[in-house]
Amino acid sequence: MSGWKPLTDMRVAMRRAAMLERARDYFSDQGLLAVDTPALCRYPTSDPNIENLGLRGKPGKDGYLQTSPEVYMKRLLAAGYPDIYSICRVFRGGEAGKRHLPEFTMAEWYRLRFDLDAIVEDTVGFIAACLNLPALTETFERIDYAAACKEHAGVDPIEGNAADIVARATSERRLRDALGDDRDAALDLIMADVIAPQFAPDRLTVVQHYPASQASLARLCPKDARVADRFEVFCGDLELANGYVELTDATEQRQRMETDIAARERSGRSSLLADESLLAALEAGLPACAGVAVGMERLHMVLDQADDIRDVITFATETS
Repeated sequence: MSGWKPLTDMRVAMRRAAMLERARDYFSDQGLLAVDTPALCRYPTSDPNIENLGLRGKPGKDGYLQTSPEVYMKRLLAAGYPDIYSICRVFRGGEAGKRHLPEFTMAEWYRLRFDLDAIVEDTVGFIAACLNLPALTETFERIDYAAACKEHAGVDPIEGNAADIVARATSERRLRDALGDDRDAALDLIMADVIAPQFAPDRLTVVQHYPASQASLARLCPKDARVADRFEVFCGDLELANGYVELTDATEQRQRMETDIAARERSGRSSLLADESLLAALEAGLPACAGVAVGMERLHMVLDQADDIRDVITFATETS
């Protein structure tokens, strides 16, 4: 059989191993506890932007490969665990390309009582440690989502007209028709195609305070409920990290899940059930905390100055 060899040589694997060791050293030095979570879950994610990969079991016992260890880690926090981290494999359907894989390595961690400023600085420190570039902690730029949209794309993501935002997202009539009046989908395109390419390639850019409609699992900002305490970290136009000051209210979380599930059904995806285990953890009392997820292959792309994610892995998922 041809094509059995790995995609990259041993030197790439050695750099990856060293990077992962630096990641674990950072967490250890910060006093975080390493935890393991199941890769096979009962409930899929309700996020309409993420495609779950399911596994057939006995009738009524189907499962899903985890898209993130988030739910299990929040259950640990609700049970009294301290600051924790996990470095594990996660799975997402329909993700393939120069920057995406259906199976990849995620570092995810949670810090008790961290506010937005603290978790942003923590995330930049982690990235700098992994890349062995301590100067990144001194040179990164922070910008509010709304300011980035106004400065780099000329649109107001909070008060702007949906039609104007869609028009800025694309000039293609067919794509405009597909977007309809979905301002968040249009804003995602603007961020990826217009704004992020203008970020400096030699430093980190932190975009914070995403619109409340894109809060996901983040709490709304206490000072401005139109935006969420959510942030992303970019190197140039490459997204590296996604983080939140976490939502801890079970009632609001259920409402968001139901909204997400309805959005999935409108787009023709299969109907899902809300994750009752997460909701029960929130009802029991999830402590105030902040969490972050980082794709480690993307960090390796920055480390090796690679343009294609397949240049930093040994084997691509053979079912993709």
